[in-house]
Amino acid sequence: MASTLFQRACDLFLVSGIGILSIPYALSAGGWLSLILLILIAAAACFTGLLMRRCMDRNPNVTSYSDIASHAFGRKGKLVASFLTSLELYFVSTGLLIMEGDNLHKLSPNFALKLGSLSIDGRHSFVILSGILISPTMWLSNLGVMSYVSACGVLSSLVVVVCVFCVGVTKGVGFHGKGSLINLQGVPTALSLYAFCYGAHAMFPSIYNSMRKKNQFSKVMFISFVICTVTNISMAVLGYLIYGQNVQSQVTLNLPTQKLSSKIAIYTILAGPIAKYALTITPIATAIESVLPDRYQDSKSTGILVRMSLLISTVVMAMVFPSFQSLSSLSGAALVVIVSFFLPCACYLKIFKVYQKWGTELAGILTVMLMSVVVGAVGTYSSIAQTVKHN
Repeated sequence: MASTLFQRACDLFLVSGIGILSIPYALSAGGWLSLILLILIAAAACFTGLLMRRCMDRNPNVTSYSDIASHAFGRKGKLVASFLTSLELYFVSTGLLIMEGDNLHKLSPNFALKLGSLSIDGRHSFVILSGILISPTMWLSNLGVMSYVSACGVLSSLVVVVCVFCVGVTKGVGFHGKGSLINLQGVPTALSLYAFCYGAHAMFPSIYNSMRKKNQFSKVMFISFVICTVTNISMAVLGYLIYGQNVQSQVTLNLPTQKLSSKIAIYTILAGPIAKYALTITPIATAIESVLPDRYQDSKSTGILVRMSLLISTVVMAMVFPSFQSLSSLSGAALVVIVSFFLPCACYLKIFKVYQKWGTELAGILTVMLMSVVVGAVGTYSSIAQTVKHN
């Protein structure tokens, strides 16, 4: 039971561990004052997590995020929640492939695949090779070993922060980037990327149900959010001070490959997606298999076919998106703000009927909902505009 709790608790950092690489870029986009927005988003995410906990306490039969939506809005609510969480995980899976391609290309910039007269550039070549490397994990029925490897994502985030700091203190690098106080044009991008770092709410019911002492969930969640936020701010400040406005969509792409600390950071990042991909894509595959005819649901070959199809489609998606930043900002604005902020508030309002009496609780919930709508609308428009511009 303890090992299961450890694995699921570490899943809380699955999305955060990916998003931390783009945090310095987010700070460079929004300016120093945008760190206030990061703290506000973290506080709002913790608040909606507490609302979800109350919804789960209200109905002991709730075992998943979609169950909460079902309890509040019936079958339609469950379908909408399942679709949004699956789409969010699909974007995360695509982001893992982009990370692999970008960082491998950083180590081998002259590499390219040639198939007859067709030549594929280095970044796209490594995305394809990453897909091939990950493909054997699509055949596994037991992902227990990989869940332990994925749990190291918490440690890997801290390792990368320390490595970036080590690069900064070395001779010839330093912390010289002054940056700007505020950049209004870049605030939508910053908001989207900050939100992306707090997209683990779909996993909260699983973590909650795996705990022996469920009354400690709020304390564990609060501590987790504090650690996550401190780590994000540390990475943002270090990356921005070192590289200023020149920081790239993933801070590891700025690191000088000849330095040992840089190599440790990059190799640490490269190790994660191999294990995390299968764990991330499995809930989507399970959801697809559950709607298939009964004779296909328990078929191993069908399961492999579904997972391989998802892998191929995410490889194609990873090649289409121009950068990790464009995907994570779009996911943060269009999906995370709905799944982690808006829907938990809407479900809580419906289940507890808080809207019937005005008070500070209702005011707080409506504020978070309004914030999520604004961030979602502005961030999605900005993300799509940037993606189209760079394609």
